[in-house]
Amino acid sequence: MLSYIVAGQLRRDYILPVTGKPCLDVPGGSLLYAAVGIAVWDKNIGLVARVGEDFPQKWLEDCGRRGFDRRGIRVLPTSLDLRRFIAFPTNGVRQSDGPVAHFASRGLPFPQELLDYTAPAPGLDSRTRLTDLSIRSSDLPPDYLDAACAHLCPLDYLTHSMLPSALRQGHATTITLDPSPGYMDPTFWDDIPAIVTGLTAFLTSEEKLRNLFQGRSDDLWEMAETIAGYGCELVVVKRGESGQYLYNHANHTRWSIPAYPARVVDPTGAGDAFCGGFLAGYHLTFEPLEAALYGNISASLVIEDSGAFYAMDSLPGLAQARLTALREMAQPA
Repeated sequence: MLSYIVAGQLRRDYILPVTGKPCLDVPGGSLLYAAVGIAVWDKNIGLVARVGEDFPQKWLEDCGRRGFDRRGIRVLPTSLDLRRFIAFPTNGVRQSDGPVAHFASRGLPFPQELLDYTAPAPGLDSRTRLTDLSIRSSDLPPDYLDAACAHLCPLDYLTHSMLPSALRQGHATTITLDPSPGYMDPTFWDDIPAIVTGLTAFLTSEEKLRNLFQGRSDDLWEMAETIAGYGCELVVVKRGESGQYLYNHANHTRWSIPAYPARVVDPTGAGDAFCGGFLAGYHLTFEPLEAALYGNISASLVIEDSGAFYAMDSLPGLAQARLTALREMAQPA
């Protein structure tokens, strides 16, 4: 029986990390990184996503060999461009456009697979139209609804509007969600309460939260309290190398958690890995602060090398040792 299900996206990643060799056409996407964040601590994880028929079958088989249940990955009878380019220049700021210039600046040959690549233009999600990658409740195998915990990675507005209710019709008692930048916008202000109501945790980046609240507030704690007031138990603000803020609506407590001091090689997927670790930590302990610490450590393992599965091969006991050390660093805010 599955303990967790994760719904997200799969990608074909082309990454120029902070240090080390480029990673060209490797499996990635929010789904894998979040699932790995859970797998650092626990098992029995089902994956939910949509891909095209041109997505490498071997990668899907590798997920199965890694112990993930992949029956929730629907292969559509069409081709889908799932390429994603990510570069981390010397300033460490993630960039996703201008791949030719990034490869040239490092003296690297440009991969033919990216010759016609254009970074997706940022834009707002549709309130009425599903995309090919929108996850429908019908995509969930029936027994996935027996899982106690679910995490929704950044997906479009309609997916996040519909999927939680389908999960609640099953046995999911813990649902966490990382919002899409496509609706964390002032034009969606009145739609946010419906997304948030009933969630166990709303896990968002500082950038997305500030974008939603532009013109309304500059105080992250005030923003977190407002979101929690819509009917969400916990709000986490992911702040990159600055760590996380955790707001507990039940007792109005605030925690500031520094990022574990890991060696940064490739930050790709760190936020998703945090969300997965958070869900595992909450399921295993039912302690919000512990959940945030678990997520923090999952992220610390992911960023120390390239590749979604790297953290699963870390030394036995390393995650637990880091968790013990991090407990001493968290402070009430």
